[in-house]
Amino acid sequence: MLLTIDVGNTNIVYGLFEDKTLVHQFRVESDRGRTADEYAVVLRQLLAMHDIAPGDIHAAIIASVVPALTEPMARLVKRAFGSEPLVVGPGIKTGMPILYENPREVGADRIVNAVAAYERFKGAVIAVDFGTATTFDIVTPKGEYLGGVIATGIQLSAEALFARAARLPRVEIVAPPRVVGRNTVHSMQSGIVFGYVCMVDGLVDRIRDEVGYPADVIATGGLGSLIAPLSRTIGHYDADLTMVGLRLLHERNSGP
Repeated sequence: MLLTIDVGNTNIVYGLFEDKTLVHQFRVESDRGRTADEYAVVLRQLLAMHDIAPGDIHAAIIASVVPALTEPMARLVKRAFGSEPLVVGPGIKTGMPILYENPREVGADRIVNAVAAYERFKGAVIAVDFGTATTFDIVTPKGEYLGGVIATGIQLSAEALFARAARLPRVEIVAPPRVVGRNTVHSMQSGIVFGYVCMVDGLVDRIRDEVGYPADVIATGGLGSLIAPLSRTIGHYDADLTMVGLRLLHERNSGP
């Protein structure tokens, strides 16, 4: 089995692949205070719940946007499974030219998503990842990583509203029955959800106008499943896009 590890600011997602099939996925909170040994204990317990032995894991790949957790994740793999993980970063073979002014500035997760999105569509594509931040990553028709947009994530925006507006309650982030709210909860939900949908559609329109060619749009990330059906520009949603991208990168960097 291949172990894929996506280290985000809020969660760490572990994926297990049998050949090209994602058979298991686990999500734990990103905690910069945990040691590699503590993460190893948690992961082994999760694997044991599904009767997976450490010896079943033959390789691993890590994409991390949290530098403080990159090395603990690498040590976890070495100690728990006895193998050296592949870490997405400078020098890795992506099969995708990076047109960013400084390629080292591009987050590992953004490259992973771009690789997976282009592999799926084989043409111009915009990958929108609804994570702690919401990122838009654009791939040209030739399969080049052009650049992107970074916006505040939905949850972060909502938390700022809850924290700074004393008279507004904390609400569940779901779509209200109508745009014009008739109570405070629905009014807040409308602003959070429909406001975000409009931001996404507006940015996609501007991106398409600027690049001058049509581009498919695929969404991923937790709250992407909420926004995608309400958006007129998002055509596809894939919760496993980052996991698939990690598998692809592992294949491209593995020996024969």
